[in-house]
Amino acid sequence: MFIKRQIPNLFTFLNLSAGLIGILFALENLLVPAAFMVMLGIFFDFFDGFFARILKVSSELGKQLDSFADLVTSGVVPGLIIFQLLKATTVSWSGTDVISMLQGGNYLPFIGFIIPLASAYRLANFNIDERQSTSFIGLPTPANALLISSIPLIIAYSQESEMVSFIQQTYVLVAVTIVGASLLNAEIPLFALKFKSYGFKENALKYIFLVLIVLLVSWLQFVAIPLIILLYVLLSVVENALKKS
Repeated sequence: MFIKRQIPNLFTFLNLSAGLIGILFALENLLVPAAFMVMLGIFFDFFDGFFARILKVSSELGKQLDSFADLVTSGVVPGLIIFQLLKATTVSWSGTDVISMLQGGNYLPFIGFIIPLASAYRLANFNIDERQSTSFIGLPTPANALLISSIPLIIAYSQESEMVSFIQQTYVLVAVTIVGASLLNAEIPLFALKFKSYGFKENALKYIFLVLIVLLVSWLQFVAIPLIILLYVLLSVVENALKKS
C-alpha cells in the first residue's frame, strides 16, 4: 500500500526534477532546452494526478507537493525564460550580468519574475478554493507555462521571420508576461480536461477542443500553442455565457 501511495508522488518528483534542470538551462541562456524541460514537467504533472485518481490515493501531502513542483516547473522556469528574452532585447541598455543591469538601471528583464510570483499565489489559492474541484477559476499554471515556453521554440523553429521578429519585441514580451500573470488569478471560470464519464453529449466541448488541439499542432507545430491557449480561454468564456443565457 505504501508503494501504491507513492506512485503519484514519483511523477511529482519527476516534474520537479524537470523544473530544476530547466532552471539550469535557463540560467545558461539555453532557452530551447529549458522550454522542453517545462513541457516534460507538465507531462509528468498530468500523470501524477492521473495515477492519484485511478489508484484512489489522493492525499493532502500529494496536493502540496504537486503545487511546489508546479511552482518550479511552471512558474520559476518560465519567469527565467522571460528574464533572458527581455535581457536580450535590452542588452544595449547595460551589461549582461545582473550587477551591471542594476547599476545601469535596466530593470525591465525583472518583469519576468511576475510569473513565479503570480503562479505562487494562483497555486496557493487553488489549494484552498473549493470551487476548483471540477473546473478552474483563472488560467491553470501549466497552461501559462506552455504559453511562455512556446516563445523560444517559435523563435528557434518557425520559418516565419516576421513572426519571429514580432514576438521578440520588448513590448510583446512584456504584454505576454502581464496578460499571462493576470489571467492566472482572474475570476474567469475555465473548463478542465477532467472526465467523469466519456459520453460525447456531456463532454462535447472537451472533445471538440482536443480535436482542435491535434489539428492546430499538426498544422502549425509550436506556433499552435499560443493559439490553443487563446482558444481555451475563448471557449470557456462562450460556454459560461451559454450557461447563463
